Amino acid sequence: MYDFIDNNLLSRLGSLPIESRVPMLGNVAGKHRSPHRGSSVEFAEYRKYVAGDDTRRLDWKAFARSDRFYIKEFEADTNLRAYFVVDASGSMKFAGQGESKIRYARKIAASLSYLLVNQGDAAGLSVCTDKLHLEVPPSRRAAHLDRLFSTLNSLQPSGPTGLLEALHTIAEKISQRAFVVILSDLFTDPDDLGDALQHLRYRKHDISVFHLMDPQEISFEFERPHRFVDLEDGTALVVEPTLVAEEYRTALRDFLTAVRAKCHDASADYQLVSTDTDLEPLLREFLTARLPKSKG
Repeated sequence: MYDFIDNNLLSRLGSLPIESRVPMLGNVAGKHRSPHRGSSVEFAEYRKYVAGDDTRRLDWKAFARSDRFYIKEFEADTNLRAYFVVDASGSMKFAGQGESKIRYARKIAASLSYLLVNQGDAAGLSVCTDKLHLEVPPSRRAAHLDRLFSTLNSLQPSGPTGLLEALHTIAEKISQRAFVVILSDLFTDPDDLGDALQHLRYRKHDISVFHLMDPQEISFEFERPHRFVDLEDGTALVVEPTLVAEEYRTALRDFLTAVRAKCHDASADYQLVSTDTDLEPLLREFLTARLPKSKG
Protein backbone atom coordinates (compact mmCIF):
# COMPACT_ATOMS: atom_id res chain seq x y z
CA MET A 1 0.00 0.00 0.00
CA TYR A 2 2.86 2.38 0.82
CA ASP A 3 5.81 2.22 -1.55
CA PHE A 4 8.30 3.29 1.14
CA ILE A 5 7.65 0.10 3.13
CA ASP A 6 9.71 -2.99 2.25
CA ASN A 7 8.22 -6.00 4.05
CA ASN A 8 11.15 -8.23 3.12
CA LEU A 9 13.58 -5.73 4.60
CA LEU A 10 11.55 -5.51 7.81
CA SER A 11 11.50 -9.28 8.06
CA ARG A 12 15.28 -9.48 7.74
CA LEU A 13 15.80 -6.75 10.35
CA GLY A 14 13.17 -8.10 12.72
CA SER A 15 15.66 -10.05 14.83
CA LEU A 16 17.54 -6.87 15.74
CA PRO A 17 15.99 -4.95 18.66
CA ILE A 18 15.97 -1.17 18.87
CA GLU A 19 17.75 -0.37 22.12
CA SER A 20 17.84 2.84 24.10
CA ARG A 21 21.25 4.21 25.05
CA VAL A 22 19.86 5.99 28.13
CA PRO A 23 17.51 4.81 30.90
CA MET A 24 13.85 5.32 29.99
CA LEU A 25 10.70 6.11 31.92
CA GLY A 26 7.42 4.43 31.10
CA ASN A 27 4.19 3.00 32.43
CA VAL A 28 4.37 -0.36 30.67
CA ALA A 29 6.79 -3.11 31.65
CA GLY A 30 9.27 -3.49 28.85
CA LYS A 31 12.83 -4.34 27.88
CA HIS A 32 14.62 -1.01 28.35
CA ARG A 33 16.58 0.20 31.37
CA SER A 34 14.90 2.64 33.70
CA PRO A 35 16.48 5.16 36.09
CA HIS A 36 14.33 3.58 38.82
CA ARG A 37 15.13 0.34 40.60
CA GLY A 38 12.83 -2.60 40.15
CA SER A 39 12.86 -6.38 40.17
CA SER A 40 14.07 -7.46 36.75
CA VAL A 41 16.73 -10.12 36.30
CA GLU A 42 19.78 -7.82 36.00
CA PHE A 43 21.44 -7.12 39.35
CA ALA A 44 22.31 -3.47 39.98
CA GLU A 45 23.62 -2.96 43.53
CA TYR A 46 23.16 -3.54 47.26
CA ARG A 47 21.72 -1.09 49.74
CA LYS A 48 21.15 -1.31 53.49
CA TYR A 49 17.86 -2.73 54.68
CA VAL A 50 15.40 -0.22 56.15
CA ALA A 51 12.15 -0.94 57.96
CA GLY A 52 9.37 -1.67 55.50
CA ASP A 53 11.56 -3.21 52.78
CA ASP A 54 10.46 -6.50 51.26
CA THR A 55 12.30 -9.13 53.31
CA ARG A 56 12.18 -11.52 50.34
CA ARG A 57 14.88 -9.40 48.72
CA LEU A 58 17.28 -9.72 51.64
CA ASP A 59 20.65 -11.19 50.64
CA TRP A 60 21.45 -13.81 53.28
CA LYS A 61 24.93 -14.45 51.91
CA ALA A 62 25.78 -10.78 52.41
CA PHE A 63 24.33 -11.06 55.94
CA ALA A 64 26.54 -14.08 56.67
CA ARG A 65 29.63 -12.15 55.55
CA SER A 66 28.89 -8.84 57.27
CA ASP A 67 26.27 -9.57 59.95
CA ARG A 68 24.21 -6.77 58.40
CA PHE A 69 21.04 -6.82 56.35
CA TYR A 70 21.32 -5.77 52.70
CA ILE A 71 18.67 -5.55 49.99
CA LYS A 72 19.38 -6.57 46.41
CA GLU A 73 18.35 -3.98 43.86
CA PHE A 74 17.87 -4.67 40.16
CA GLU A 75 17.53 -2.57 37.03
CA ALA A 76 13.88 -1.84 36.31
CA ASP A 77 12.78 -2.31 32.73
CA THR A 78 10.36 -0.06 30.91
CA ASN A 79 9.05 0.79 27.48
CA LEU A 80 10.52 3.11 24.88
CA ARG A 81 8.78 6.09 23.27
CA ALA A 82 10.24 7.23 19.97
CA TYR A 83 9.56 10.51 18.17
CA PHE A 84 10.56 10.74 14.52
CA VAL A 85 11.16 14.38 13.62
CA VAL A 86 10.90 14.75 9.84
CA ASP A 87 12.01 17.99 8.19
CA ALA A 88 9.46 18.79 5.45
CA SER A 89 11.05 22.00 4.18
CA GLY A 90 11.38 22.64 0.45
CA SER A 91 14.98 21.45 0.20
CA MET A 92 13.91 17.96 1.29
CA LYS A 93 12.23 17.34 -2.07
CA PHE A 94 15.51 17.63 -3.96
CA ALA A 95 16.51 14.55 -5.94
CA GLY A 96 19.66 14.66 -8.03
CA GLN A 97 21.57 11.41 -8.35
CA GLY A 98 19.71 9.73 -5.48
CA GLU A 99 16.04 9.57 -4.57
CA SER A 100 14.51 12.60 -2.91
CA LYS A 101 15.56 13.30 0.66
CA ILE A 102 11.94 13.27 1.85
CA ARG A 103 11.38 9.82 0.36
CA TYR A 104 14.51 8.51 2.05
CA ALA A 105 13.36 10.05 5.33
CA ARG A 106 9.99 8.30 4.89
CA LYS A 107 11.74 4.95 4.50
CA ILE A 108 13.83 5.34 7.65
CA ALA A 109 10.98 6.67 9.80
CA ALA A 110 8.50 4.04 8.61
CA SER A 111 10.92 1.12 8.95
CA LEU A 112 12.10 2.02 12.44
CA SER A 113 8.53 2.80 13.56
CA TYR A 114 7.38 -0.62 12.44
CA LEU A 115 10.27 -2.34 14.24
CA LEU A 116 9.57 -0.38 17.44
CA VAL A 117 5.85 -1.18 17.53
CA ASN A 118 6.59 -4.78 16.63
CA GLN A 119 8.80 -5.10 19.73
CA GLY A 120 6.13 -3.54 21.95
CA ASP A 121 7.36 0.06 22.08
CA ALA A 122 5.69 3.30 21.01
CA ALA A 123 6.40 5.36 17.89
CA GLY A 124 5.25 8.88 17.08
CA LEU A 125 5.86 11.43 14.34
CA SER A 126 6.59 15.15 14.27
CA VAL A 127 6.59 16.88 10.86
CA CYS A 128 7.93 20.40 10.59
CA THR A 129 8.11 23.30 8.15
CA ASP A 130 8.22 26.97 9.08
CA LYS A 131 4.40 27.05 9.12
CA LEU A 132 3.53 23.50 10.15
CA HIS A 133 4.27 21.39 13.17
CA LEU A 134 2.14 18.31 12.72
CA GLU A 135 2.26 15.61 15.36
CA VAL A 136 1.15 12.00 15.52
CA PRO A 137 1.40 11.08 19.23
CA PRO A 138 3.37 7.92 20.09
CA SER A 139 1.42 4.68 20.43
CA ARG A 140 2.22 1.00 20.86
CA ARG A 141 -0.86 -0.17 18.94
CA ALA A 142 -0.25 -1.84 15.59
CA ALA A 143 -3.25 -0.04 14.12
CA HIS A 144 -1.53 3.25 14.92
CA LEU A 145 1.11 2.54 12.28
CA ASP A 146 -1.36 3.16 9.44
CA ARG A 147 -1.98 6.69 10.68
CA LEU A 148 1.74 7.32 10.95
CA PHE A 149 2.41 5.87 7.48
CA SER A 150 -0.48 7.84 5.97
CA THR A 151 0.93 11.06 7.41
CA LEU A 152 4.37 10.29 6.01
CA ASN A 153 2.84 9.47 2.62
CA SER A 154 1.03 12.81 2.43
CA LEU A 155 4.06 15.00 3.06
CA GLN A 156 4.61 17.73 0.49
CA PRO A 157 7.86 19.55 1.34
CA SER A 158 7.75 23.33 0.96
CA GLY A 159 9.11 26.55 2.38
CA PRO A 160 11.87 27.19 4.92
CA THR A 161 12.71 24.71 7.62
CA GLY A 162 11.04 24.79 11.02
CA LEU A 163 13.33 22.11 12.45
CA LEU A 164 14.88 24.15 15.24
CA GLU A 165 11.56 25.40 16.56
CA ALA A 166 10.17 21.87 16.39
CA LEU A 167 13.09 20.46 18.39
CA HIS A 168 12.70 23.10 21.10
CA THR A 169 8.95 22.44 21.21
CA ILE A 170 9.52 18.70 21.56
CA ALA A 171 12.10 19.23 24.31
CA GLU A 172 9.59 21.29 26.29
CA LYS A 173 6.52 19.21 25.52
CA ILE A 174 7.77 15.67 26.13
CA SER A 175 7.79 15.21 29.87
CA GLN A 176 9.26 11.69 29.89
CA ARG A 177 12.57 10.56 28.45
CA ALA A 178 12.27 9.51 24.82
CA PHE A 179 14.18 8.38 21.76
CA VAL A 180 14.25 11.34 19.34
CA VAL A 181 15.22 10.55 15.74
CA ILE A 182 15.89 13.58 13.53
CA LEU A 183 15.64 13.18 9.75
CA SER A 184 16.77 16.32 7.92
CA ASP A 185 19.29 17.87 5.54
CA LEU A 186 20.12 20.23 8.43
CA PHE A 187 20.23 23.36 6.30
CA THR A 188 20.42 25.61 9.33
CA ASP A 189 23.06 27.33 11.42
CA PRO A 190 25.15 24.71 13.28
CA ASP A 191 25.26 26.83 16.45
CA ASP A 192 21.46 27.09 16.52
CA LEU A 193 21.20 23.36 15.85
CA GLY A 194 23.59 22.76 18.74
CA ASP A 195 21.37 24.80 21.07
CA ALA A 196 18.31 22.73 20.09
CA LEU A 197 20.19 19.45 20.58
CA GLN A 198 21.46 20.60 23.98
CA HIS A 199 17.85 21.40 24.94
CA LEU A 200 16.92 17.80 24.15
CA ARG A 201 19.97 16.50 25.99
CA TYR A 202 19.08 18.60 29.05
CA ARG A 203 15.72 16.79 29.08
CA LYS A 204 17.67 13.50 29.05
CA HIS A 205 16.41 12.31 25.66
CA ASP A 206 18.27 9.76 23.55
CA ILE A 207 19.05 11.56 20.26
CA SER A 208 19.89 10.20 16.82
CA VAL A 209 20.48 12.38 13.76
CA PHE A 210 20.25 11.16 10.18
CA HIS A 211 21.80 13.92 8.07
CA LEU A 212 20.36 13.33 4.60
CA MET A 213 22.11 14.70 1.52
CA ASP A 214 21.92 13.99 -2.19
CA PRO A 215 25.12 12.67 -3.82
CA GLN A 216 25.30 15.81 -5.98
CA GLU A 217 25.20 18.00 -2.88
CA ILE A 218 28.16 16.09 -1.49
CA SER A 219 30.32 15.78 -4.61
CA PHE A 220 29.26 18.95 -6.51
CA GLU A 221 30.31 17.38 -9.80
CA PHE A 222 28.83 19.47 -12.63
CA GLU A 223 30.42 19.89 -16.04
CA ARG A 224 28.59 22.93 -17.42
CA PRO A 225 26.88 26.08 -16.14
CA HIS A 226 23.79 25.41 -14.05
CA ARG A 227 20.93 27.43 -12.68
CA PHE A 228 20.69 26.60 -8.99
CA VAL A 229 17.36 27.25 -7.28
CA ASP A 230 16.87 27.50 -3.51
CA LEU A 231 13.93 25.18 -2.93
CA GLU A 232 13.07 26.93 0.34
CA ASP A 233 12.88 30.59 -0.71
CA GLY A 234 12.84 30.32 -4.51
CA THR A 235 15.92 32.43 -5.23
CA ALA A 236 18.01 31.36 -8.23
CA LEU A 237 21.62 31.76 -9.30
CA VAL A 238 23.39 30.82 -12.55
CA VAL A 239 26.85 29.45 -11.77
CA GLU A 240 29.84 28.08 -13.64
CA PRO A 241 30.54 25.07 -11.36
CA THR A 242 34.26 24.79 -12.11
CA LEU A 243 34.80 28.31 -10.75
CA VAL A 244 33.17 27.66 -7.38
CA ALA A 245 33.63 23.91 -6.85
CA GLU A 246 36.66 24.15 -4.57
CA GLU A 247 35.11 26.93 -2.51
CA TYR A 248 31.87 24.93 -2.25
CA ARG A 249 33.64 21.77 -1.07
CA THR A 250 35.60 23.73 1.53
CA ALA A 251 32.40 25.35 2.84
CA LEU A 252 30.65 21.96 2.90
CA ARG A 253 33.54 20.35 4.75
CA ASP A 254 33.50 23.11 7.36
CA PHE A 255 29.71 22.83 7.70
CA LEU A 256 29.79 19.05 8.18
CA THR A 257 32.61 19.33 10.71
CA ALA A 258 30.60 21.86 12.71
CA VAL A 259 27.42 19.75 12.59
CA ARG A 260 29.25 16.62 13.72
CA ALA A 261 30.82 18.55 16.60
CA LYS A 262 27.45 19.91 17.76
CA CYS A 263 25.94 16.40 17.67
CA HIS A 264 28.91 14.99 19.58
CA ASP A 265 28.67 17.72 22.21
CA ALA A 266 25.00 16.81 22.76
CA SER A 267 25.79 13.06 22.94
CA ALA A 268 23.69 12.52 19.82
CA ASP A 269 24.28 9.74 17.31
CA TYR A 270 25.22 11.35 13.99
CA GLN A 271 25.16 9.76 10.57
CA LEU A 272 25.74 11.54 7.27
CA VAL A 273 23.65 9.60 4.76
CA SER A 274 23.82 9.93 1.00
CA THR A 275 20.38 9.23 -0.50
CA ASP A 276 21.80 6.65 -2.90
CA THR A 277 22.81 4.47 0.09
CA ASP A 278 21.25 1.01 0.36
CA LEU A 279 18.81 1.19 3.26
CA GLU A 280 19.33 -2.28 4.72
CA PRO A 281 23.04 -2.06 5.64
CA LEU A 282 22.45 1.48 6.93
CA LEU A 283 19.71 0.39 9.33
CA ARG A 284 21.47 -2.84 10.28
CA GLU A 285 24.61 -0.95 11.26
CA PHE A 286 22.53 1.64 13.13
CA LEU A 287 20.66 -1.01 15.14
CA THR A 288 23.77 -3.09 15.84
CA ALA A 289 25.69 -0.07 17.11
CA ARG A 290 22.98 0.56 19.71
CA LEU A 291 23.13 -2.93 21.20
CA PRO A 292 24.53 -3.06 24.76
CA LYS A 293 28.21 -3.83 24.89
CA SER A 294 28.97 -7.20 26.46
CA LYS A 295 30.66 -7.06 29.84
CA GLY A 296 33.82 -8.85 30.82
